[in-house]
Amino acid sequence: MKIAVVGAGVVGIACAHELSLDGHEVTVFERRSTVAEEASFASGALIAPGWTTPWSPADRQLGWPWSTATDGLQLARLPRGSEWSWLWQWRQAQKGPHLAAVQEQIHRLVRYNQERLQAITDQYQLEHDRSHGMLVLMRSEQDTRLAQAPLQQLRDLGLPVKTLTADEARGLEPALSTETALHSAVELGGEAVANCREFAVLLRAQAQQSGCHFEFNTIVSRVDALTPAGFQLELVHTASHPNNDGAPARPQRFDAVVMCTGAASAGLLAPLGLKVPLQTVRGHSLSAAVREPMDSPQSAVLDARLGVSIARLGQRVRVAGGREWGRESSTPSKAGLQRLYRALSDWFPGAVRLGGPAGNVQEWCGAQATLPDGAPLIGASRVPGLWLNLGHGPCGWSMACGSARVLADQVGGRTPELTLVQCSPQRYGI
Repeated sequence: MKIAVVGAGVVGIACAHELSLDGHEVTVFERRSTVAEEASFASGALIAPGWTTPWSPADRQLGWPWSTATDGLQLARLPRGSEWSWLWQWRQAQKGPHLAAVQEQIHRLVRYNQERLQAITDQYQLEHDRSHGMLVLMRSEQDTRLAQAPLQQLRDLGLPVKTLTADEARGLEPALSTETALHSAVELGGEAVANCREFAVLLRAQAQQSGCHFEFNTIVSRVDALTPAGFQLELVHTASHPNNDGAPARPQRFDAVVMCTGAASAGLLAPLGLKVPLQTVRGHSLSAAVREPMDSPQSAVLDARLGVSIARLGQRVRVAGGREWGRESSTPSKAGLQRLYRALSDWFPGAVRLGGPAGNVQEWCGAQATLPDGAPLIGASRVPGLWLNLGHGPCGWSMACGSARVLADQVGGRTPELTLVQCSPQRYGI
């Protein structure tokens, strides 16, 4: 089939690669000048199954950015109109049996993604920053006690987890500060850290070798379903497009369309009668050069109380975490960055260069398209030929390769290796 993939973040790139492998004629449309320029640019580096677990009840609470009582979903402003309904649905989804079902689905998808990512890396001999093993750090006995329920769920799913004493954790991560209280830790096995943007750039080259075509600096302004079948995409070339001569871009027709546009998806899908309950949640990260390898993490740690990860990416350290709802600006918030600097200072105070000529700290804030129940939309919409792979929240990198393979199998009429009932678009009538 002739298929359009809208969006060239890591999810869109992974979809284009899998569909091209299956023999489809694929064109990717991206409004930026290259791949992984938005939510995939400097996201958290974690890919270990289990990191998405709500290790602390605070992960499921609402709070204000200046609050110290919770590090869950932070509200940057008062909600307006229908936003109250979305937040109420999000809050309801964070408790009861539904939460356990969604978490189980996410764990299985992240594990499948880890396997698929490893297979692609080995197949093409890709060289990108990655490492094995990850520790979830518990600061107190109470943190350890609260983590028992999610830990048991991981064990029930057969995921490789191991509880450690503080001394055992420090043996695996010798640079952990002795000034910060550490009661225990959970070790998550397998490949745990990888560089999202670096991988996306490498996979784009492989997709092109498989025949995939990329249209950068091109905005998809409208998707029209044709009768009896197919789609027409109305395109707008940005000022950076080499063929931008002021004339409207020529519409293009396709047999099928895969939407991987994250937060921009709702506006494109609404004219087709599909109301997607997406909200933008801002995630933060900071990246800095390693000052002294002996003072830096070997792989990755996750502060269970703060919900902040600290990962080693080659000669840099990436600190990521925090979820802020209602913030329109893409400029990082002071509260969001302070949480990251605090975690870094607590666990690896001498790890990176924060000042001086070699400092060069990159502070970043990215838009994470989020659905109220926390699971993405992966699969066929109720418009024949229109496929969705969006709404991954902070887990886009942790799900990209796995969700792409599942979607490609569905497009090809095959039964996927992983069934994603909780991720079906039909749960929202889409």
